[in-house]
Amino acid sequence: MTEINLLLINGSPHGSSGNTSVLLDLAVEKVSSQASITRLDLSEEIEIAKIEILLQRASGFILGTGTYWDSWGSPLQKFFEDMTSTEGSKLWLGKPAAVIVTMHSVGGKGVLSRLQGVLNTFGVLIPPMSGLVYSAANQLALKQDDTKLAEDFWRPQDVEVICHNLVQACLGKNNWITWPFDGTSFDEMWLER
Repeated sequence: MTEINLLLINGSPHGSSGNTSVLLDLAVEKVSSQASITRLDLSEEIEIAKIEILLQRASGFILGTGTYWDSWGSPLQKFFEDMTSTEGSKLWLGKPAAVIVTMHSVGGKGVLSRLQGVLNTFGVLIPPMSGLVYSAANQLALKQDDTKLAEDFWRPQDVEVICHNLVQACLGKNNWITWPFDGTSFDEMWLER
């Protein structure tokens, strides 16, 4: 079996003490039996040369960030600026990534889409269903709602899906899985008058 070396990149300014870190820890639990994991907390001072060594060793990535004014965390922004010269290089090219974004209530889906776009521009492979956004609003809604509509909310358990699909991509396989979703009542009225 191919050895999988995943680089977990925490781009949140809150580092290991923030909400994003909770979901990243869950991702580590889900893949630790299938891959070796190196953690990179961008809120700490790390030399570019050391980061490039970690990128070189990685066969795939798990990135996490919170949502700050409709964007990702400032440590992740600085990371991309510092790594611009490596775009399209063997540090990135064809290596798959999973992305976890947290937010309080709004803006995270835009952050996820833009972040996956930037990663793809760097040369990263984006597997199916390999990104999710989890919010405080999701958490509150899931505690209160047991309707079919709640099936369309991302949940912490969906981290397992993105990790599975990331590992499949690292292995060059396509045994993809999906998270639960409501595929039947998407056009029903939910807004009360």
